[in-house]
Amino acid sequence: MTACSRALGRPTAVVVTTEFLHEAQMQRNALGMPDLAPVVIDHPLSTLSDAQIDQRAEQTAAQAVKVWLGR
Repeated sequence: MTACSRALGRPTAVVVTTEFLHEAQMQRNALGMPDLAPVVIDHPLSTLSDAQIDQRAEQTAAQAVKVWLGR
């Protein structure tokens, strides 16, 4: 959770696919947020069926809860 979202009382999780994890890490460091833990899901998303998107959402939710709780 970022300092801004924490100050507003809004749990926040950044979601990124495996393909863009390196870029996300570079951006968080450039923005001075080295402790920001992104939620990482498998790439790609655009070619998936609705059922596969539902599976990714489940994958995302479990990780997001951990980020929100600071685990």
